[in-house]
This record gives sequence, C-alpha cells and structure tokens, in this order.
Amino acid sequence: MTTSTSSPRPGTGPAAGTTRRRGVAWPSAGTVRGGLLGGLATASGMALTATSGWLIVRAAERPVILTLLTAIVLVRTFGIARPVFRYAERLVSHDAALRLLAERRTALYAALVPLTPARLGRRRRADVLTGVVDDLTDAVEAQVRVTVPVISTALAGGIVIAVVAAIALPVGLVLLALALVVAAICAAALALESRSLPDLLAARAEVSRVSELVATQSRELRAVGGWATALGWLDDAHRTLARVTRRISVGRSTAAALFLVAVGAAVAATALIARDLDVATPVKALLVLTPVAVSEAITPLVDAMRALARARGSEARIDALVDTPPAVADRGTGAGERGEAGPARRAEGGAAVTVSDLEASWTGRGTDLGPVDLGLRPGSRVVVTGPNGVGKSTLLAVLARHLDPTGGRYLLDGRDALEEPLEQSRAGIAVVDDEPHVFATTLRGNLTLARPDASDADLEAALRAAGLGDLLADLPDGLDTPLGASGRGLSGGERARLGIARAHVSRRPLVLLDEPVAHLDPPTARAVLADLTHASDGAQTLVMVTHRDEGTDLFDRVVTLHRPASGTMPPSTATGDDGRGHGSGDPRR
Repeated sequence: MTTSTSSPRPGTGPAAGTTRRRGVAWPSAGTVRGGLLGGLATASGMALTATSGWLIVRAAERPVILTLLTAIVLVRTFGIARPVFRYAERLVSHDAALRLLAERRTALYAALVPLTPARLGRRRRADVLTGVVDDLTDAVEAQVRVTVPVISTALAGGIVIAVVAAIALPVGLVLLALALVVAAICAAALALESRSLPDLLAARAEVSRVSELVATQSRELRAVGGWATALGWLDDAHRTLARVTRRISVGRSTAAALFLVAVGAAVAATALIARDLDVATPVKALLVLTPVAVSEAITPLVDAMRALARARGSEARIDALVDTPPAVADRGTGAGERGEAGPARRAEGGAAVTVSDLEASWTGRGTDLGPVDLGLRPGSRVVVTGPNGVGKSTLLAVLARHLDPTGGRYLLDGRDALEEPLEQSRAGIAVVDDEPHVFATTLRGNLTLARPDASDADLEAALRAAGLGDLLADLPDGLDTPLGASGRGLSGGERARLGIARAHVSRRPLVLLDEPVAHLDPPTARAVLADLTHASDGAQTLVMVTHRDEGTDLFDRVVTLHRPASGTMPPSTATGDDGRGHGSGDPRR
C-alpha cells in the first residue's frame, strides 16, 4: 500500500541544498581534510622513495655510520607516516562521503515524492529507484574518488616542487613542467571519457533491453518465427557494446601510458641536468628518483578522471529529474487548517467523492482521461473497468492526488480537493496497487508504516480483516516475525492481503485499489476481495480498478469506461447501481 503525504517540492525544503550542487565542484569540509591527509600520505611516499635512493647511494660510499643515522630515521619516519596518514584519510573522507550520501538521499527521495508517478516516465518503480541510487552513489563517491586524489596530488606535488626547487631550481622547473603535462593529459582523458560515456551507457541499456526481451518472450518469439531475428538483435547489441568498450579502454590505457612517458621524460631531463650540478652524488640520486616517486601520486588520476566523467553525467541526470515540474500543485494554505482537517479525515463512514467533467493528461499534450462524471457516497464500493489504455489508472491517479486534472472538478467530502493543502487531502487516501512491497522488516513494521501509532490490537484486527488471521497464528514470533528477503516469504495472495491490511490499519476513509488481485488465480482473487468488501463495509469508500470479473459482484456498482469513437464522447455505462452515485466518462487511458 502507498499512503500519500506531502513533501518538499524540488528545490525547496530544508534539505534542498544537499539535493544537488554538492558534488565534485563543492567538496565538503571532511573531504578537504581527507584530501590534505592524503596529500601528506602521498608526500611521505615520495619522500620515502627519494630518501631511500639517497641512503643507498651514500651508503655505497662507505661513510661513517653516524652520518647515515639521520637518513635512516627519515626513511623509517616516512615509511610509518605514509600508512598512518593514508588510514586517517580513509576514515575522514569516507565518513564525510557517507554522511553526505545519507543527506542527499533523504533530500532526493523527498523531492521525488511530488513527481510520483506522473513525472517518472514509463520506467518501473524499481528501475527508477535503482537509477537514482546508482547516479547518486556515483555523484557522492566522486568526493572520495576525484576530490581526494586531486587535492592529495596537488598538495604533495606542490611540496615536492618547492623542496626540489630549493635544492636545484632547474630540476624544480622540470617537475613543474611535468605537473602541467599531467594536467593536460587529465583534461584530455576527461574529455574523451565524457564523450564516450553516453555511448557506453546506451550500449549497456540496449543489451539489457534485448536480453530481457529474449529471456521473457522466448515462447512468443519462437511462435511467430522471430527467434533468429531476436538473437541477431542481441548479437548486434553485444558487438556495439564491445566496440564502445574497446574505444574507452584504448583512451584510458593511452592516458595511463602518457603519464609513464611524461615521467620517463622528466627522469631523463633530470638526469641530464643533475649530471652538471655542483652537488654531492647522493643528492643527484635523490633528484633523479624524485620524478619516479611522483608517478605514485599521478597514477590514480586516470581513475579519477573516469569517476569525474561518471559523476558529471550522474549529476546532470539527477538535476534533470529533480527540476521536473511536479504533477501536483500544492495550492492549499495554512498549517493550522492542515492540522485540523487531517484527523477528521479518519472518521468512520468513508469519504464522499464527486468528480464532474473531469479531464486529465499525463504529458499535457493530449487528453488521457475525460470528461468523466462520478459520484460516490460515503462507504460505497465501486469497480471501474474498461479496455486497456482507457484511463482507469489515470482516474485513480487524480483521485489519489498524484496527478492534477486539466479540467473539471474534484470534491472530497464536499470540499475542493485541489484547493486543500496536499498533505491534508492525501491524509485521507490509501492506495493499494498490484504489487504490494514487502519490506525487509517485521510484520509489525510492514503494517505500522501505514499508521505509526497503531496498537498491536489494531494490527491484529487488520490482519484478520484481510484474511491473514491464520498466517498470524502460524508465525513463530507473531507480529515480530521478520518478512522479506531475510525472513519469511509471502505468497502472491498473502502479499495482496498484506497491502489490504495496510489499508485497514491506515483507517483512511478513501481506499483506491489498482488491480489488487491481478496476479492471483480466480478463487484466491475472489476470496481476497470478499474479505476486503466485508471488512470495509460502510467504514471506507472503495474504488477498485480491474480488468477481471472475479469478485465484481461483491461491489455496489460497476462503472465501465469507454474510448470515444470517431471523436464522439459516449458516456460510460454503470451496472449494478444501488443509487449511491452515477458514472459517465470518456477516458482515453
């Protein structure tokens, strides 16, 4: 069951600042601290390499051992400092990234609520959620995968260039030139990755799409003789993916190779310069090894540019989604009004619903519903049926305040639902769809999300009303029994009844059901609907959309929606009318 509540609109609300614009361009304070610690770790590694080279060359000269003690201590110090600073960097940067991820997820989920379902396209809810989670993870991980390495490399490089320039200015200039070359290579790698990434994502999506088609429609494809054609599509998709992957791999390997070439050139240049310097041989060895040590700092930059390109693409997709105008405008005013009317909506007796000349559109470029007239008295039970695409689900979306109508009126308990605060109007509506989600928590947790203050007696009564009394009796820990992937599994009928039990727990006077028994066999479907209508008799107003006949006789009336023919607007037909209302309409979806 889905219970509707209002939430901050995109770009508004207390957490909107963390919803976006807090990616790579705006690192958090914790990320900067992590980058500084990483810079110290990288600088310690460079110093360890250079000092070790000096110590080996100086030791080969067999000096008095006391002259080597300082270098020995420094080698040990740098060897210990590098892992210590690296460990501290991991703790600080990952803690900051995880905190930011939690903040942005909370804000983003709140921003998605006003877009559900009308502004999320035709993707499945799981696909939308997976895409948002993956994009947000890529965007936030850039704090660790991009910002920290860049800061670390810049800090360590600056320290090394300054120290080397103080010893030998020409070598310092070589390292500065190396830094500029590395920056240019990074910019080229980023540009190549950014251009190729959309092609890679598109190729992967095409492979997934065709693979799903072949796997799920194999019988149908064989029946119509399209199996070979479908396999050809799959082969083409894999070839495209392989071609794009090779192109990206070549770009990445080229960037990594150019880094090594640049380091090699810097080593050669340093060796030529150091040969004529008026310094001790061990110092010359230290200077020649310094560019080699720098390679440790620049190696992670290839992956950093890859992560930066992914993060930019993810941020662009998140921004495009969040900037989508919501499907429902909150035109209501007054928090006090919201607080007073909310509890009243949970009164016994159901809700009165009246729609007149109602029209709606999912895209704004056509009419997907209407005009429709429908009147429901409190406690009435109505089935809405009709051919696919006629507008049944669109009608439910308008009634649930998930989609604003483009014309007509919608009265809820005699008041204009469109003029009420969104939270207030949704507070009296429960939605049960065809795939009730079972959360990985206890049975109690799965029910109290509909009404957190529900008592155990309320939960048990709702389970019995939904026909789950026997299930409750068989559970080893009763309401505390875990469900979902880590607990007890539920059959299709039990999942449907669980969604209905949530609706009972919510005590919301208007219950909207979208194909609640679509996946059940006829006897089970009728049994579920019988329990639903019996338990809600007079206490809740029921509006059920279905394309099946099982159990429709248990409702007060059946409203059939029709498509218009040749531009006409024929009225819908209503059968089994008990005088509680009337129905007409011309939904197109």
